[in-house]
Amino acid sequence: MLFHRPFDPPEDAGFPEKTGAARFGEILEDHYAAVLLINALFVLCCLPVVTLPPALFALYRIARLMALGRTVRSGDYLRAFRREWKRGYLAFALTALPQALAGVGLRFYLQRAGAQPLFLLPFLFCSTVFLASLLLTPHLYALLDAGCPVRETLRLSLALGLGKPTRSALAALCCSGLPLAAVLLLPLSLVYLLLIGFSLPFLWGSFLLRLVWKQHLDPAIKTQMGFPPEKTEP
Repeated sequence: MLFHRPFDPPEDAGFPEKTGAARFGEILEDHYAAVLLINALFVLCCLPVVTLPPALFALYRIARLMALGRTVRSGDYLRAFRREWKRGYLAFALTALPQALAGVGLRFYLQRAGAQPLFLLPFLFCSTVFLASLLLTPHLYALLDAGCPVRETLRLSLALGLGKPTRSALAALCCSGLPLAAVLLLPLSLVYLLLIGFSLPFLWGSFLLRLVWKQHLDPAIKTQMGFPPEKTEP
């Protein structure tokens, strides 16, 4: 087991109501060993490069479970990496592909907008696709992992991403921006990347979104995502 106090709430306990830095500090205290080990496993699983999508999918899952205070083991990451590779490639295609295409479009149309203002229209379209894709990405991985159908996953992810843009943007910054910035700073950031450069930002991103999921998703979906089952009134 990778941390000291497993998530085992008493019968009358609900979801922890602590928020902010205090709650995140508690999570880090309980999961510091898992943060280090999961980061190392993610780096190793990404070495063949083509295994990045399932490695990323597994990292999203474990980071979400840690953010919810659940018990995780190294085997949980490896099991998700091996068994959920199809959903990993699907999630990667639904997020990385639109972002890449929109990014290429942004550069292409921006370079030509000065000579022909009409190019601003497709530039704005590409900007919208790129930003919307970034905002929905953390939600999409969580919902796809919870077993939602693809169409429902896309609908809910877009609704959550655009409906809660501040937390979604911060989560996207944690899960995409911080690791990318660290990669661009290699070799100065090598030690950081090898130790906590991926697992800690993903944990922080999931932590930011956990209350959004709790407040806006159906109980059945939340249970599949790792939330404690909600009690029903007799």
